[in-house]
Amino acid sequence: MNTDHLLATISALRNGLTSLPLGSAMDNTETWQHQFLQSGEPGLQDIAREIGNLQSLLTSGALSAHAIGNSLSMLGNQTSEISAQAPADLKKPLTELADLLRRHGGDLLAHAEKSKK
Repeated sequence: MNTDHLLATISALRNGLTSLPLGSAMDNTETWQHQFLQSGEPGLQDIAREIGNLQSLLTSGALSAHAIGNSLSMLGNQTSEISAQAPADLKKPLTELADLLRRHGGDLLAHAEKSKK
């Protein structure tokens, strides 16, 4: 796992989802997806599949806050699970990434609920 790429992803997410141009987000997710699919590790391959789902949601034309929020929350949970077995130098950044994904996912789900009312 590329630590520089991990830290760059965390930095981008800290600034909020809307600060990340869609093209950059897609490039970033494609890089992660490729690395995880090639890893041979089932947990990482599951994350790669969910990244593929997120990419489909982002390019569908009709953005769904509820569906994207669910996907980000799922990615956060999956990232949290792999952080438990990660090398010591990756535990902290992976935990932060998991928290950011879940927070942004939760924010989108809350926004989707408000919009329904």
